[in-house]
Amino acid sequence: MNGKDDSLQSISTRLDGKNYTYSSYIMKNFLRGKNMWGYVTGTKAKPSVPQTENYYMLLDAWETDNSEVITWINNSVTQSIGMQLAKYDTSKEGIQDFYAAMSDLWDQLALTESKELKDFEPYIARREEQRLVQFLMALRSDLKALRGTILHRSPLPSVDSVVHELIA
Repeated sequence: MNGKDDSLQSISTRLDGKNYTYSSYIMKNFLRGKNMWGYVTGTKAKPSVPQTENYYMLLDAWETDNSEVITWINNSVTQSIGMQLAKYDTSKEGIQDFYAAMSDLWDQLALTESKELKDFEPYIARREEQRLVQFLMALRSDLKALRGTILHRSPLPSVDSVVHELIA
């Protein structure tokens, strides 16, 4: 940090579900300006090797910064969005948790496909489009504007690229 306590500073634009593109732009630049964007992308990973020199000091610093990022994010969203974020300890976990659950379901469904279907390229392309739509439709209703933006892209992006975009 820069020596002055600005942990209560908030973002002037609040994410309300209809302004995702602009709100995410503001948040990304705000966190980059604080050198904290890596907590959202996961590049500033939580220390995980206790044998590391100064491990507990590094862990404490990481947890402090992570909590600050979570506070800034929660201060910049509506209450209903904030309540959905409350169950996650890191900003990256929510989307990853949801995507993992969806992937498990898709893997189970894929077990019922015949070998001929699994080898048929048009079917695979259509299945991937359906997975993207299923994933986007299952997201919270406050992400409706973002969902529409993604579904109007041509060609449609992969689910993986959308997940990475959401995490960012």
